[in-house]
Amino acid sequence: MLNRTALYSEHQKLNGRLVDFGGWELPVQYSGVIDEHLACRSTAGLFDVSHMGEIQVEGSGAESYLNFLVTNDVSKLAVGQAQYTVMCLDHGGIIDDLVIYRRASDRFLLVVNASNTEKDFQHLLAVQRRFDKSMGDLQITHVSSKFTQIAIQGPKAAEIVSKLSDQPIEGIRTYWFIEGMLGQTIPALIARTGYTGEDGFELYVPWDRGPELWRALLDAGSPLGMKPCGLGARDTLRLEMKYPLYGNELSELTNPLEAGLGWVVKLQKQDFIGRAALMQIKESGISRQLVGIQMIGKGIPRHGYSLYTENGELKIGELTSGTLSPSLKQAIGVGYIEPTYAKAGTRICVDIRGSRVPAEVTPTPFYRRTS
Repeated sequence: MLNRTALYSEHQKLNGRLVDFGGWELPVQYSGVIDEHLACRSTAGLFDVSHMGEIQVEGSGAESYLNFLVTNDVSKLAVGQAQYTVMCLDHGGIIDDLVIYRRASDRFLLVVNASNTEKDFQHLLAVQRRFDKSMGDLQITHVSSKFTQIAIQGPKAAEIVSKLSDQPIEGIRTYWFIEGMLGQTIPALIARTGYTGEDGFELYVPWDRGPELWRALLDAGSPLGMKPCGLGARDTLRLEMKYPLYGNELSELTNPLEAGLGWVVKLQKQDFIGRAALMQIKESGISRQLVGIQMIGKGIPRHGYSLYTENGELKIGELTSGTLSPSLKQAIGVGYIEPTYAKAGTRICVDIRGSRVPAEVTPTPFYRRTS
């Protein structure tokens, strides 16, 4: 039996095509991936992301504990601020990427990938056992079942959310949030975060209030051109931005330095899990690098396709994701490649079902919004 979000019946009403996504029955599309993708880029898109995991960390030792757990510097977070980061193993491999919301000086909400939620929770408990109790009290609680998470992304997102919020939202900066009411009676954490490259919000509300908020957002946004969006559009939108996806670009066999996430690794911190290994990798140099590629010849790059030198003789890497970009109408992909070939403009080949098709390493993100 697949897990279902509180919005399952809403997806059925909208004739969403439901699929198994990591054990969750979720819509892959409604009107079509391209249509939904372009709606998000031009007006707004509405996404059910309630399958994501939420873990609460609180107590006087919460900040110190999280600073030991993740690579970024949690001490820099103000109340009302969010931070993107990764959790690593001792050898530097990535357990998960996540967002941390600081709700109070001693209370944090961690939002992790759906497929990793239970693994992450057990890792947090294991790290808690390693944590020095003299650093303060600590409580870790699995709270995923308490939240419906809805993302609204696109140029019209702020206008739509403003119609429902009891507080002004225009002043919320990117990666900051407020806590207030939506639709007059729905308590919500309203965060200016997202996974599409557009302006937008991720809204956290009580699980059973999700359908009510979903319908209210559709009523407010549909006249402006907003459309419900499925997993298909979510993937093409994030890929145009070269945002990593756990299980594709990130895994326990990849480290944040080779994945282009060195900006969330604060090696100046005194100690965190994986620091020694990442210090060594930085000193010796990465053996591969995550890059964007654009096809020159015909064909769509896909996960697992091999990358070769321009003459097609030497294998130099492998793709982790690929698609036909709806915004650019160009075949694009992301993958790991030997650093020698990682410079933008380098000609390479992609092995597409036995044929070596010309491509080029290209700057990322592939798509940049104009406003």
